[in-house]
Amino acid sequence: MKKVLISDPTLRDGNHAIRHQLKADQIAAYCKAADNAGIPIVEVGHGNGIGASSLQLGESACSDELTLKTARENLKKSKLGIHMIPGFATIDKDMKKAIDLGVDVFRVASHCTEADVTQRHIEYARNQNKTVYGVLMMSHMASKEILAEEAKKMESYGAQGLIIMDSAGNYLPTDVTQRISALVNSLTIPVGFHAHNNLGMAIANSIAALEAGAEMLDGCARGFGAGAGNAQLEVLVAVLHRMGYETGIDFYKMLDCSDLAEKELMPAPPTINSLSIVSGLSGVFSGFMKPVSRIAKELNLDARDIFFELGKRKIVAGQEDFIMEVAKDLQKKNGINA
Repeated sequence: MKKVLISDPTLRDGNHAIRHQLKADQIAAYCKAADNAGIPIVEVGHGNGIGASSLQLGESACSDELTLKTARENLKKSKLGIHMIPGFATIDKDMKKAIDLGVDVFRVASHCTEADVTQRHIEYARNQNKTVYGVLMMSHMASKEILAEEAKKMESYGAQGLIIMDSAGNYLPTDVTQRISALVNSLTIPVGFHAHNNLGMAIANSIAALEAGAEMLDGCARGFGAGAGNAQLEVLVAVLHRMGYETGIDFYKMLDCSDLAEKELMPAPPTINSLSIVSGLSGVFSGFMKPVSRIAKELNLDARDIFFELGKRKIVAGQEDFIMEVAKDLQKKNGINA
């Protein structure tokens, strides 16, 4: 049977949806269930990855150390993975600690045109005999040719796989097909895809990626993730199994795992609402929904206007400070007194 490698960032991307407030007991419970279901890779941490807990990006309820210790103790068969963005995560402080705590898979990420910043982190992880993947975020902001160039850099640094993220939920299946095909034709390492569901395309886009040659897919239980959420893992697994793909995941136990996630991790499963649609159309990072909504309310603005203006200025994850700047500019433009 054809195989596809599934990585589950429920305990990382899902943290975005609840302001990074996952607790140790929730992490433990989900890791046990995911391990029991045979999910190959379980990714944990702050929504922006290890080292990202801060006033600017949101402070985690659990420290990186407690998160990793808790996950490691409860993952026996599944591999423990982390997301990391150079600049937030350092080698000396964060990577060495993660290695000591038993992380198996390092996903080193950058904005889609800035792969250069990942070289030291990728090389370090490889030198420590860890599995390391390169990740290009906000990939809709680059052409397929530029993505291929950036991906080749990560491959040259030692990345053993390359994942592109539809961080804003902006893609349609044809967009995915074009980009994944270009990457598959340019690289000698496996290619993967991480979908968001702002336009309701997460499952369709994931399948388009697979049919274009991707070998790795991300999915979250109940779609738990930033904005309108991610590809819903239990739906993705069901579709893959129907298509004849082997995931190594026990379907019934995966359903049990997702039921637990809905009950224990989230106030409610993610939904596609008006603002998440605007986030997808404007091409703005899904994790901006909560701060944009808050600032719009504070300044008596339409959150949709803020999103479209952020999109015009090509603001990306990690630039949360610009939300307020954009909002104040809109205030002046609209003649609203601060």
